Amino acid sequence: MTRLKLLLLASIALSAVTPALAEEPPMDQPLRPDQTAFRALYKELVETNTSLSVGSCTLAAQRMAAHLKKAGFTDKDVSVFSTPQHPKEGGLIAQLAGTSKTDKAILLLGHLDVVEAKRADWARDPFTLIEENNYFYARGAADMKAMDAIWVDMLARWKTEGYKPKRTIKLALTCGEETTDAFNGADWLAKNKKEAVDAAFALNEGGGGRTDGHGKLLVENIQVGEKKAQNYRVEATNPGGHSSIPIRDNAIYELADAIAKIRDYEFPVKFTDTTRTYFTEVGKLRGDDMGKAMIALAANPDDKAAEAVVNQDRSYHSMLRTTCVATLLDGGHAENALPQRAGVNINCRIFPGETVEGTMATLAKVIDDPKIAISANAERGPVAVPPPLDPKVIEPAKAMVAKYYPGVPLIPTMSTGATDGVFLEAAGIPVYGVPGSWGEPDGGGVHGLNERKGVRSVYIARDFLTDLVRTYAEAE
Repeated sequence: MTRLKLLLLASIALSAVTPALAEEPPMDQPLRPDQTAFRALYKELVETNTSLSVGSCTLAAQRMAAHLKKAGFTDKDVSVFSTPQHPKEGGLIAQLAGTSKTDKAILLLGHLDVVEAKRADWARDPFTLIEENNYFYARGAADMKAMDAIWVDMLARWKTEGYKPKRTIKLALTCGEETTDAFNGADWLAKNKKEAVDAAFALNEGGGGRTDGHGKLLVENIQVGEKKAQNYRVEATNPGGHSSIPIRDNAIYELADAIAKIRDYEFPVKFTDTTRTYFTEVGKLRGDDMGKAMIALAANPDDKAAEAVVNQDRSYHSMLRTTCVATLLDGGHAENALPQRAGVNINCRIFPGETVEGTMATLAKVIDDPKIAISANAERGPVAVPPPLDPKVIEPAKAMVAKYYPGVPLIPTMSTGATDGVFLEAAGIPVYGVPGSWGEPDGGGVHGLNERKGVRSVYIARDFLTDLVRTYAEAE
């Protein structure tokens, strides 16, 4: 991701019954044969190191392709791709042909790469799938090799069973999602092999549910839109001099003043159709003062009193606007010299519809110092284009949540992180982060230490997503 792809929804004080978890094996019972096969595939994928520093997405893609070919897919329908410049950052494309000549395909999207993980920092080997205390622990166990494995397993099972969907179902597993300056396979496919990924819509990471931390599922979300991640370099320069005769004209002081201004600036409140729906629906479910403020702000973005209340929740605050924050700092060249240069990385998450140039212009206006230089770093991707709240996508997902988790609401949400969806959306393919699984209030160590995913969540999401994709594939 990337980016931290957490919705931080566990703070929602909802009253919900513990969901009925369809097809769930009791934890003290052996797995079904199909689940055992899936677990082996999941384990193989997790234990294939795909970190940028020492791993290989290409190897992971080759191993997943082998599973599909064993199930009966031919070279015509499955291929591994890479470029000469990035031989280890390849990916996989595949398709299960549909019977319809007119209905557009569905695309299953996933990234194979993972965030770096140092063995010395982890309680367990990050590249060994360890099942312990009803959790799977490993780097990528949650972000996002569980879903990758579900996609591959789903297509392999359907091929073996002889299932022929109405719509063609495509699969793209790519590399480069987790690192800004890496080769990005989703971007490459959208620009060079669009026919391989072109679809009515794509299903991706970014959705899912959150519990109260005590085993009760509160909400399921479908991601409809995301922010754009963009880094800026803010830098102060100075002739410097000897530290024994200091002056106020100091690059570090000037940079500190600029950082403080950025810290204190609030970008204006904005809404998309998705976030307006989210704040309205979650506000109704909460029913407390925060909920009332959410509803009021969705109705009137200029309601400052309501905004002040909603801003108290950091996740809500971020969903309402562009945010910019200092993340890396450097400055000076010697202990006994006045600094000649000081700089900071400003990481912005740009609200859909706003631009890199416009955000940079706002930062320059906020800093209001001609001696401070601002530049945009390499862009990770295009400006985010939010997909529509399409009933043909939303309603089947809502029905599936009602089937698997009675009484639990499905609410559209916008991710404040970033996914590979932006590349496909720029090419005209709407992308939705699917519900089905769930996480804990602490985020499960995604991008951090001891990443984990609940065992029940993985197995039930596998059944949920199989049913959901089949529903989409057979829809008119």
